[in-house]
Amino acid sequence: MRYRSDRDSLGTVKIPSDAYYGPFTSRAVKQYHVTGKKPHPYLLGSFVMIKRSAAIANMKTKVLDRKRGNAIVKACDKILAGKYQDQFVVDMINSGAGTAFNMNTNEVIANVALKILGKGLGQYQHLHPNDHVNMSQSSNDTFPTAMHIAILFAVRDVIPAIDKLNKSLRKKAKQFASYKKVGRTHLMDALPVTLGNEFASYATALTIARDGIVSARKELEKLALGGTAVGTGANTPKGYRSFAIKELSKTSKLSLRAQQDMQYALQSRYAVANMSSALKNYAVELSKISNDIRLMASGPIAGLSELSIPAVHAGSSIMPGKVNPSLAECMNMICFSIIGNDTTVTIAAQAGQFELNVMLPVMLKSVLDSTDMLTNFLPIFSVNLIDGLGANKQKLQDNIEKSPVIVTLLAPKIGYQKSADLFKESMKTGKTIRELVISKKLMTKKQVDSLLK
Repeated sequence: MRYRSDRDSLGTVKIPSDAYYGPFTSRAVKQYHVTGKKPHPYLLGSFVMIKRSAAIANMKTKVLDRKRGNAIVKACDKILAGKYQDQFVVDMINSGAGTAFNMNTNEVIANVALKILGKGLGQYQHLHPNDHVNMSQSSNDTFPTAMHIAILFAVRDVIPAIDKLNKSLRKKAKQFASYKKVGRTHLMDALPVTLGNEFASYATALTIARDGIVSARKELEKLALGGTAVGTGANTPKGYRSFAIKELSKTSKLSLRAQQDMQYALQSRYAVANMSSALKNYAVELSKISNDIRLMASGPIAGLSELSIPAVHAGSSIMPGKVNPSLAECMNMICFSIIGNDTTVTIAAQAGQFELNVMLPVMLKSVLDSTDMLTNFLPIFSVNLIDGLGANKQKLQDNIEKSPVIVTLLAPKIGYQKSADLFKESMKTGKTIRELVISKKLMTKKQVDSLLK
């Protein structure tokens, strides 16, 4: 392999001659071998949009000449069109504040721009990663800005997947509307409900959690861009911040605005933690629903066997014919991961010191991992599990007839103590409450039927 020599503030570094990254990136990839994952596409895209917007703002404020500025914009456009993606090589978890990824981006854009200007790779005397691409910026304001935009893009993908699941649950609630069953509290028989109402409640829970995710987007729309190193806006020309954010809104097609308190925008990661918490809350509700489905589908002989689940693949490598609630189990694992990701974000959000929180890369990776899992799996869960659920109507009805707990409905008519005696007798003899009430002439058959209905 042929190499070129690139120079930075620490000295000379040998770089593969055809690489568009530079010395900072080369040093970083040797240090930050962590997840083995390349930068998330939304992080990459968000950062390049920021650099493009910054270049336009710097040209408008006349601190960057048109020749270099236009070359930077054209370089960004090429990257946003899908070129040079393999040159972004810094791990998702890298240096504090994401400086390594910021510099990876600066170096790639600089070298693409140099080629546009007819110069060679690494000839930074003509266009420099720090002096020109990173002009009026710091990792400390660009990475938080990129975090917000990347998460907004990811949430935009998640919402349709969430809505698809809600639609499936409401459709199932309507299908099961007339299916009566024994409700359960403390895992024990309780009063009758309908399977339809149970599923409608699931849809309600996920709708409320969805609203939390939508609401959490608002704070993410407020950006730190322009705060530079400590939130004072040092080294930015007058008007830069307004121009840059306006251009960034246009390029990203997002409703973005400046966070008025720039020091807060660098110190606090409330907006990210708030979104992570909203995703966690959704996962908590979703995991509970998955648990219920697994329990109701247990059997077919020794379990509850109230629901039938579609067979997406064989359930066992040793037991022929076995069907497992595999998709619900997978959803549980996804929800556990999201809850764990939120714990990571929570700890990272409180770990800032003074004017900066440096734990940005791990926070972003955690949130994007959560959104990616939901975006990828919710449609499968909706179509291949929820839409295919069936109900064992006869089993549901038999459980109501056999359960002595329905004596609770009789208590207002015959009294608590007499009802308790009937419960004990039913458990001892195996006779149903209906049979005992009618045989003891406590109520007529018509009265019992009317009450149970």
